[in-house]
Amino acid sequence: MKLHSWNELEREQMNALVVRQAIHGTNLTIARLEMKAGAVVPVHHHVNEQMTVLLSGKLRFIFPEKTLDIVGGEVMEIAPNLPHRVEALEDSVAIDVFSPVREDWRRGDDAYLREGSR
Repeated sequence: MKLHSWNELEREQMNALVVRQAIHGTNLTIARLEMKAGAVVPVHHHVNEQMTVLLSGKLRFIFPEKTLDIVGGEVMEIAPNLPHRVEALEDSVAIDVFSPVREDWRRGDDAYLREGSR
């Protein structure tokens, strides 16, 4: 058992418009992302199943077949290996949950996110 506090976790400035905090468990990763309006997460895909819980703001998810906007209180489910891009239409705060663990984030192999602003 381990207790974590978002208030005490390191805030990683990914780029000028995105701040990330992440906790890696045994079988999943949970992250808190603060995205300023105009932030972009470029097209990418990963082996992880993803759930994005939007706490506040508005995000646009762009998939090969469809574009969906979500607002605070909604949850986006993304299947493994599905290419997607995300745009912050407003200042937004999201919780992302990934299974399995985001090993690429542990390694620092996440350049796509570090470049993600307009």
